[in-house]
Amino acid sequence: MSRNLYVTLPVKNLDRSVDFFEALGFSFNPDFTSENGAALVINDRTSVMLVGESFFSTLSKVPITDPRKATEALFSLSLDSREQVDALVRKAIAVGATEGHAPEDLGFMYSWAFVDLDGHQWGVFHMDVAQQ
Repeated sequence: MSRNLYVTLPVKNLDRSVDFFEALGFSFNPDFTSENGAALVINDRTSVMLVGESFFSTLSKVPITDPRKATEALFSLSLDSREQVDALVRKAIAVGATEGHAPEDLGFMYSWAFVDLDGHQWGVFHMDVAQQ
């Protein structure tokens, strides 16, 4: 098995979080989904486990951080175009997210961010390596 990274995020309401990410066009791997958590598919080799806070508490001996008050991590998604970046962030905001930061155009890279229903920060970007 090759080396992979598995990220697990606590969420207040698993069903609500699943509905939110499905509204953005993401899917979930049913093989790794239960009443405790759901595997959010990023691509064919990457998933993020969304886990209800009560179950998440059994995985760690330290309290769950409120991501609206302290930043533990930032999550970044690369997309194929600026238009896809705009579409995803607009869709996220339309289904309950808030803007994480305004669109930023650095020429070679374009980014925008949203904060999901549980306060996790998602940076969405497109990088044109030909312009670097």
